Amino acid sequence: MHAHDRFLPDWFSRVRSRQITLPRFQRFVAWGHSEVSALLTSVVRGLPSGAALILEVGEEEKFTSRTIVDAPEGSERVNEQLLDGQQRVTALWRSMHDTYEDRTYLIGFEEAFEGDEEMIPFVYGQARWIRGDRRYPVWVDDPVRCWRRGLIPISLLRPGDIQGEIDTWIEKTLPDDLGNKYSAYKELSQKIGELRTKVREFNLPYLSLPATTSKEVALDVFIKMNTSSVQLSTYDIVVALVEGETGKSLHEHVEELDKRVPRASSYADLPGLILDVVALMQNRMPSTAGYRGIDYTRMLSEWNSVVSGIRFMVSFLEDEGVFDGQRLPSYTAIPILAALREHFPSLPDQMGNARVLLRKFLWRAFLTSRYEQSSATNALQDYRGIREVLTGHGSEDNIPVFNEEFYPPLTPELIMHADWPKRKSILSRGLLGLMLKAGAKDLADGTPANVNSITNKVHPREYHHLFPASILEDAGVPDDNINRALNCALITWRTNRTISNKDPIAYLKERSENSLLGEPELRHRLKTHLIPFPQLAVGYGGLTDNERRSRVNSDYIAFLQARAELMVSASRTVFEGRPMVLEDLFTNDE
Repeated sequence: MHAHDRFLPDWFSRVRSRQITLPRFQRFVAWGHSEVSALLTSVVRGLPSGAALILEVGEEEKFTSRTIVDAPEGSERVNEQLLDGQQRVTALWRSMHDTYEDRTYLIGFEEAFEGDEEMIPFVYGQARWIRGDRRYPVWVDDPVRCWRRGLIPISLLRPGDIQGEIDTWIEKTLPDDLGNKYSAYKELSQKIGELRTKVREFNLPYLSLPATTSKEVALDVFIKMNTSSVQLSTYDIVVALVEGETGKSLHEHVEELDKRVPRASSYADLPGLILDVVALMQNRMPSTAGYRGIDYTRMLSEWNSVVSGIRFMVSFLEDEGVFDGQRLPSYTAIPILAALREHFPSLPDQMGNARVLLRKFLWRAFLTSRYEQSSATNALQDYRGIREVLTGHGSEDNIPVFNEEFYPPLTPELIMHADWPKRKSILSRGLLGLMLKAGAKDLADGTPANVNSITNKVHPREYHHLFPASILEDAGVPDDNINRALNCALITWRTNRTISNKDPIAYLKERSENSLLGEPELRHRLKTHLIPFPQLAVGYGGLTDNERRSRVNSDYIAFLQARAELMVSASRTVFEGRPMVLEDLFTNDE
């Protein structure tokens, strides 16, 4: 391995002519605008920025190439592949050609030290956006307003013969009636010239592997020598291993999965989900340790099974009222669903029994403490146990999550202390999941919980306090008791604003009067949230302050207790894999 100097104009020339490319297994751009700004500040201050790693290309490329983002698809022969340094080279190329859609990078000047007259350059990324056919903020593209802020576009520093572009920009910054226009022009031109010299002299050295280096050695060096500030993730390494072992791109497979099962990404990050599913399918733990033993050739040969499993997972979750990752009680359970799909029986009756089994599993995963600790180990144990039952070689008694001694059914007392569902608590989100599975119709417009209504960005559902927080606070109820899962319903933002902080009886009366179907329909809508109507239909008109506060406390406790009992009944239903029938749950409803 040999070290070489290479200055930025030479890097740009090779990128422009496509003499240097990226091996296809390289991860995509990972830097944010802060990392780009920091690198550019180093460049204009003449500071170093590490080294790159290159694999020389001989008669043919060892790895399939892809072009650096926003670089030309040139026709010259590829003679180098960039193994490490993609983030830096890409950031330099895109910023100096102003091809980032959401940022334009500008040079400003600040005091070297407090009170020091010397001004040193820095770079920051100005956020950009498109409205109509214009790019905002408009001042960034207006030389007068840009220089008035003391800023220079970094695109004026890119290597190449762009003196005409620079002269035009400077000319536009100076008003025609400026008395010392020549002097001002000369001063600004000199400033830009000095900065361009910094860019021209910026050295990004590189280490090179000779063209005789084997693919295996090149991959090993790539994995071990990652010098960028965004470290390689497990997935990045897996991508490289898949490319090396099979010669195929995992990136392309992930993109294909996203097209074939577009809803999958609503639940989880696809690369991580894929690795977890594949690990389980190969009887390994869904963890970094488990990934190391994956047979990647087998993974790609069984790719359709992976896709089918994830498609089944999405469908099953939607049927159970779980519509997105934002409200998913436990991620750990969902790769298990996908991995088990290949073991489903084909006969209709057996398939129905298999779905019941998975329903029992899913809700125990959502409503017990099974996956709060050692989730990867526990996931593999449960996967194996369920797989044995599906294939006719085991009993439900041997599935660990079904052990009620260790993972008992819910009790009213446990439910009473469940946290606000918007927070990342398995139990609180599991209780919200029960509400969604029950139907969770909006209290005003009656729209049921489904994929469209729950994931709607225009009319989103919000987490609503059934007993208004202001009323409970006035009664001296502590915050942690106010923000309980049992005091929550997921309703549309419009309904939430309409209800506001009114007494429950007031907004229930309004909803009843506004519905063509009257109080029976309102009661039904409340049932679909597992809300007991009698305990919620309370009001405090005509009471003294002390009487109201006392009543609020007692009414709130009675409401929580009644709803907790409903949740217990609902949880028993799903633990047994039975469909949720509201009439069976509300047997004592008035």
